[in-house]
Amino acid sequence: MNLNIAVLAGDGIGPEVVEQAQKVSDAIAKKYGHTIKWTPAITGAAAIDAVGEPYPDSTHEICMNSDAVLFGAIGLPRFDNDPSNPVRPEQGLLAMRKKLGLYANIRPTLVFPSLLHKSPLRPELIENADFVCIRELTGGIYFGDKGRNEARDKAWDVCEYTKPEVERIIRLAYSYAMQRNKKLCIVDKANVLETSRLWREVGQSLEKEYPEVKTEYLLVDAAAMRIIQWPEGFDVMVTENMFGDILTDEASVISGSMGLMPSASIGLHTSVFEPIHGSYPQATGLNIANPIGTVLSAAMMFEYAFKLMDEAQEIKDVVNKSLAEGIVTEDIAGKDKAYGTKEVGDWLAAQIAG
Repeated sequence: MNLNIAVLAGDGIGPEVVEQAQKVSDAIAKKYGHTIKWTPAITGAAAIDAVGEPYPDSTHEICMNSDAVLFGAIGLPRFDNDPSNPVRPEQGLLAMRKKLGLYANIRPTLVFPSLLHKSPLRPELIENADFVCIRELTGGIYFGDKGRNEARDKAWDVCEYTKPEVERIIRLAYSYAMQRNKKLCIVDKANVLETSRLWREVGQSLEKEYPEVKTEYLLVDAAAMRIIQWPEGFDVMVTENMFGDILTDEASVISGSMGLMPSASIGLHTSVFEPIHGSYPQATGLNIANPIGTVLSAAMMFEYAFKLMDEAQEIKDVVNKSLAEGIVTEDIAGKDKAYGTKEVGDWLAAQIAG
């Protein structure tokens, strides 16, 4: 196959971890006889510095003309520390999601047998944890009306959802549940929020179409507690944008490091594959960032975007081997020997090449 992939490395450690994912992808493509064309494009702070906006039209055109997007991370402290700045890197991420119609973020919560001792939870709580959170990505409070009054002593952020938006994402969640263990948890705050009551109404109306799936509803605070107390109890979870943002970050630390977790954003146009961690600007250029989350995002890309299941599985297998053999960066190594970002990428690519 000829694989046409856009590369949006972004800011901070983004370029460093994306480079390693490209190495691994090139190695697996060569082994299986594929050809990858990488097309770089700017976004985030890098794009603001270059052209004054975080997701320029030229970048969007490259994304639309590609088969998939491999994305790094965006954001820098100079924007975080200036709340009055009207142009921010994160606006580029939201614009990309909206323009590409990426209405669903797929985040698996993975547990690696060799790293059970690195989790903040007791091993017996997580050893069989394996669930997917499907987060609605283009609606809710992040995209609603927001502003300040003239005195700037009052602010508002409006959370809105339509029935078609909610129905679309819950149907997608049911499709994933049907492929897994036929359990779906719909997370809301229906005891307080009107938008959550809409979510629950839509969920209840769809239940009868999926009689094989056991459906339950949890308030978001209860779901947050269950992730810590009984993560093995989840199979597929679906929720709105902000709740999903928070819950998936909570779930990501179960593995022992946020740097290990991949994600896929899918929808109407080109899908985007990215690690869930941030830009970690303090580590930029130090060769210490964990590239595994980005490498596993590339594995998801081979699986979801190209339906190349064997290639995806081989990437996952070599990652598991690296973790088992201690070829890891400092966030995982602890007192053991730590490898650099580039060295981990080189090792993974070399293992694939044989």
